Amino acid sequence: MKPDVYAANCPTRQILDRVGDKWAVLILLLLREEPMRFNRLRRTIEGISQKMLSQVLKSLERDGLIRRHAIATVPVTVEYSITQLGLTLAGAVDPLRDWAEQNLKDVLSAQRRYDAQQKEEAA
Repeated sequence: MKPDVYAANCPTRQILDRVGDKWAVLILLLLREEPMRFNRLRRTIEGISQKMLSQVLKSLERDGLIRRHAIATVPVTVEYSITQLGLTLAGAVDPLRDWAEQNLKDVLSAQRRYDAQQKEEAA
């Protein structure tokens, strides 16, 4: 079966879900720089809960995008690193991060104009 992202049952959509998940993207971009432990990831990514971080890390590991390495200490230390496959995805989404940072002012301005117009039309 040839992948067709527009087909409802195409597994490609699962991959697009991962790419569209802000937490997954942020984790991949951070791990591209260096391996990190769970708590460092949680402190670095403001706003992510412990539960959400754990879920996203498991999903990324399942998809082969990151690697989990348990170090035999008391308590066990876990470090996450990006895989070669994850590096290719991080490279693909990094231009989106750049675009978002470069166009933030324009998007916020457009949102304000839109909201003001909607307010006027509702009145």
